[in-house]
Order: sequence, then structure tokens, then C-alpha cells
Amino acid sequence: MMNMNFKRKLPIPMETKEMYPVTREMEEAVERCLTELKAIFSGKSDKMALIIGPCSADNEDSVIDYITRLIPVQEKVRDKILIVPRIYTNKPRTTGDGYKGLVHQPNPTGEPDLFKGIIATRELHMRAVKETGFACADEMLYPENHKYLDDLLGYVAVGARSVEDQQHRLTASAIECPVGMKNPTSGDLSVMMNAILAAQHQHDFIYRGWEGRSGGNPYAHAILRGYVDNTGASFPNYHYETLVHLADLFAKREVRNPAVIVDCNHANSGKNPFEQPRIMKEVLHSCRLNPELRRLVKGFMVESYIEDGNQPLDGGVYGKSITDACLGWEKSERLILDMADAL
Repeated sequence: MMNMNFKRKLPIPMETKEMYPVTREMEEAVERCLTELKAIFSGKSDKMALIIGPCSADNEDSVIDYITRLIPVQEKVRDKILIVPRIYTNKPRTTGDGYKGLVHQPNPTGEPDLFKGIIATRELHMRAVKETGFACADEMLYPENHKYLDDLLGYVAVGARSVEDQQHRLTASAIECPVGMKNPTSGDLSVMMNAILAAQHQHDFIYRGWEGRSGGNPYAHAILRGYVDNTGASFPNYHYETLVHLADLFAKREVRNPAVIVDCNHANSGKNPFEQPRIMKEVLHSCRLNPELRRLVKGFMVESYIEDGNQPLDGGVYGKSITDACLGWEKSERLILDMADAL
């Protein structure tokens, strides 16, 4: 017996894709993004990736508005930077309370509705590809949900609380696009390295009721996001010494395409989004000092939205985060242009 009320049977990913199919033009846009990202992570391209956007995709119109603003900026920096907008539709909650993302609550102040949430999530990612040409990034909080979006995504992140989970690691090994494995909240880099190795290997496992064999993901890589000690204090791990140590860890393991993305927010900034430009500048300076680090660091992750900061769930300010605080648009545009100038 389970202490659970089974409300309704949800459509499987194949059925959802049949209801909301991608066009040939959308397929080509996603493929272009994937090809360029794979070239970055394999070292064939010396561009950097910038995964940038809201902490959570809480409002379809403001998210598309934000991503549309990235189009002319991408044109200005296209020779040096590949922008991958964040559309994070699932949010991990440390205590289980609070807004869990679009897939749970398509209306952030309404009741949970996972059927509508699955549809809203797919429609939002489809709009982004169709209207802006960007294939976007999402966090794989629930591995079994990945198939609802796998034909639309350019990048997948596995979060600090998920990176030790076996199902996340195995599913990452079956994903076509680059997958970033964050260091755990404890900061133990060996956990992250084990996750990367697991994701790069083939595996036989159960997925959505099927026995399957993954092909291994050669583009699985590290994301440094800082860590929290046993008192709850935040500490960074983007400094020169940590990057050199990470390069040594990669050298000691048989890792294909060693790579790291530096998350400029979370524990690296102490969740102060206005520190993100400074953090990026320091990492780029480290890359200029050490060519090995320039080869290792493939880009950055930045939390950014239309308005600075954050607000309560019912705050009502258009384009302002209802989860972690973000960098506003004007500062974000400046960050991107400064990044290009530094490369």
C-alpha cells in the first residue's frame, strides 16, 4: 500500500510530441546549436559557451521577451561566444517548500497541475526555438521527464543535489547534448568527477519501463558552483588554485573532452547576483595566465532576468525572479559584451 492518491495517468513523451510536434526548421535550429556546443566542448572551437537566463522560467511571456533580447547581443559576439538561454522548468527546493517550477505549477500562484505543466514546459521550449532560434538549457531534476524535451534542448545541467544519484548519472549517459555535472553542495570534487565518468560510459538500465543501453556521453563535463560548509556558510571554488586542481584531476582520469563551466552564482557568489560579472572577469584572467586553464574552461553559467533581484511569489513585477535573485538586463548585456572583449 502507498500513502498516495494517484490522480490521473499522464501522457507519455511520444504522445506529447505527437500533440506538439517540432517543425523541420526547429529541428535544424536545435542541430546547429548542438553542433556548435559539441565543437566547444571537444576543443574544435575556441569559442566559449554562456548559459544565461532566469533562475526559474516562471512566466512564458517574460521568458520569451528576455530570450528575444539576447538575439542582437548574440550577433555582436557570435565570433567568440555561443549563448545558450536558460529555461529552467523544474526547481529543487531544499526543504520541499516553495515554487517547484513550471512543470509543477504552470500558474505560480495556482494549484499544482502536472498535466498542464508538462504541456506548458514543452510549449515554452518550442516557442524559444521557433521564435528566437535558440536551443535552450534546462536542469534535469527528474530524469524520467527528460524525454518530454529531448528534441528541443541544447544543454542539460545536473544539479548539486542530484549529481550523486545513480539514475541521473545513467540518464546523462544516454543524452545526446552536452550535460554539465555540478559539484555537490559539500564541494567534494571527487563526487563530481565520478558522475562525469559514469555519464561518459555505456550502461544497461531501466528507463520509463524499458530495459535500455546508453551510448555514453563524451560531452559530460564539470560545473563548479561553489559549496557550503557544515555551518551553512558559502565558499567559492572558481579561483585559480581550484581550476588548476581540477585540471590535475582530469589528467589523472580517463575523461574524454575534459571541460568545466563556471557557475557565477549560487555558492560561488553567496547568491549575490551582482558579484557575477566580477567572478567571470577573475576566471577569464586566470585563463589568460594559464593556457591549460583556457583549454579547460569552456564557459560560464549566469542567472539573469529582465529586472534586478527577486520578489515574493505574488510580487507581480514583470521579468523579476520569484526564486533566486538575478542580474537585470542592462547589467547582463554589459556582462556579455565585456566577456567578448576579454576573449
